[in-house]
Amino acid sequence: MTIRVLLADDQALLRSAFRVLVDSEPDMEVVGEASDGLEAVRMTKEQRADVVLMDIRMPGTDGLAATRMISADPELADVRVVILTTFEVDDYVVQSLRAGASGFLGKGSEPEELLNAIRIAAGGQALLSPAATTGLISRFLAQEDPADDDRDPARGERLDSLTVREREVLVQVAGGHSNDEIAERLEVSPLTVKTHVNRAMAKLGARDRAQLVVIAYESGLVRPRVE
Repeated sequence: MTIRVLLADDQALLRSAFRVLVDSEPDMEVVGEASDGLEAVRMTKEQRADVVLMDIRMPGTDGLAATRMISADPELADVRVVILTTFEVDDYVVQSLRAGASGFLGKGSEPEELLNAIRIAAGGQALLSPAATTGLISRFLAQEDPADDDRDPARGERLDSLTVREREVLVQVAGGHSNDEIAERLEVSPLTVKTHVNRAMAKLGARDRAQLVVIAYESGLVRPRVE
């Protein structure tokens, strides 16, 4: 199947560069371009996009708000949002992951990294740049002011629904490990790991592995490491 990609960025030159790159691949195509968040949400619906490459800073409705709108729409449950950022460390990225984004990628990444990110996000099987995303989340959650905490307290309670093995797998996912790596660490098959991950996602209401990482940190199951 061809991966349908929507480009959301207020810079026309960047959109053109991304379009040339994406359209050069036989397994993906650009189905639309948006210059602001509202247009991105509208075109995601109209063009039935699979993956949205979303810039954060756009005029009007920004990428963060647009990501929330997409993740909150049941009709767009299968859409994956990849945040494009100029900054490697950006608190907006963490907010976007909480809002439903599948991961992030720096605008200065190599072309192959971008193409691989689209394929990974479309497959919904793994975090985008898991180690980097996990490190970003842990740093910012560690710096949060408890007095200004907007976390969902019910998430800690929802962890009670997980089995012991599902908790173990969730800890490994939060560490940025792939299914194969987790299988080796826990001495089970990758298929068994995938089953536990899917069950944990269903029980915790997570869209994908990125959301599992956020929940693991926000619930206190995994503690941030401050370097």
